[in-house]
Amino acid sequence: MNSVERALMHGLFVHLHHNIDQAIDFGMFKKLNEMVGKGSPGSLLVGPDANDDAAVFKMPGDDGLVVAKMESHCSPCVPRPYDSAATGAGGAMRDVVAMGGRPLFLLDFIGTRPLDEEVIVGSCGFQGKCTCGECVTMTSGERINLIVRGIHDMCKEMGVFVVGGGLSTSFSDVVPAVVAAVIGRMVIERPLTKPAKNPGDRLILIGETGDDGNDTLYRAGLVETMRPAEALFKEEKQTMEAALAVIEKGGINACSDLGAAGIGAAVSESVRFGGLGAEVDLALAPVKKKNLSPEEILICETQARMIFQVAPGDAAEIIDTARSKGVAVADVGHITDGKEAVFRFGNKEVARIPHQPPPGLMI
Repeated sequence: MNSVERALMHGLFVHLHHNIDQAIDFGMFKKLNEMVGKGSPGSLLVGPDANDDAAVFKMPGDDGLVVAKMESHCSPCVPRPYDSAATGAGGAMRDVVAMGGRPLFLLDFIGTRPLDEEVIVGSCGFQGKCTCGECVTMTSGERINLIVRGIHDMCKEMGVFVVGGGLSTSFSDVVPAVVAAVIGRMVIERPLTKPAKNPGDRLILIGETGDDGNDTLYRAGLVETMRPAEALFKEEKQTMEAALAVIEKGGINACSDLGAAGIGAAVSESVRFGGLGAEVDLALAPVKKKNLSPEEILICETQARMIFQVAPGDAAEIIDTARSKGVAVADVGHITDGKEAVFRFGNKEVARIPHQPPPGLMI
């Protein structure tokens, strides 16, 4: 197992971001929802037990569908509060888009230390003392202003209302709580879902990959400093509009946004949940910078990216539709009838990710 495989499998199989069901009994909620559903005029189509990007609900008396997603971005707000609050909101919006919905409004919650207490903003913030000489000391109140501004600016760019939220200054930890919930409306009649469906489907990637966002490597203990993803406001808007245009065109069999662990997680989770495999050529991915390593392209968490699975005969039209919206787009691989995701850079194999964790993975 090489280092990038180790980091990606740690994120997929160990870290709770991708394994919430290890800490929460979703079966309990499934039983509750089934019970409530017997007497409710509405209906839950995709719930928390589905391991998908967002929830989908049919409102009573409404032919359309509502999409909802809540996402936290707490730890990244220690070194980079403005960008990380913005990317937390943007990530929740992309999750709504991934189900086939347009984001409409957002509620947020921020929990932090008392407003007059000092906090360290930068990579040393987790230790509570700056040793690099590059961090900034400010009050908790000043950091809140950065967090709120990040959420505001992403919502402004994406055309999303902020309708409410909450604030607590009773937290004592160095890590603030930063949570965004986004509600949207479906633009299609049935929700898209994450699991891969058909061997042979092409993998169409929208958006450019950079070298920012190393959270997966940091949590796996492979780098010493967390470097959160940068907020990409204009690109997020372009990606959303391109994705919705593609979705409304039809022919999408599965969809995921690219967030934590990037291309690696989006593809690996899809094929694991679908019981299939994938082959991806990372050399075909549109990139923001020259000379990115294959490992960076695989696992970095650059924002404003989506990946679609479409039948081979529909791929060209989907690519043309996305490109007409001004975004970078490429066919980077296909779904197989195997049981693992294989990532190559040209002829060089970069990572091979199975459906089940190998023995001794817990690190």
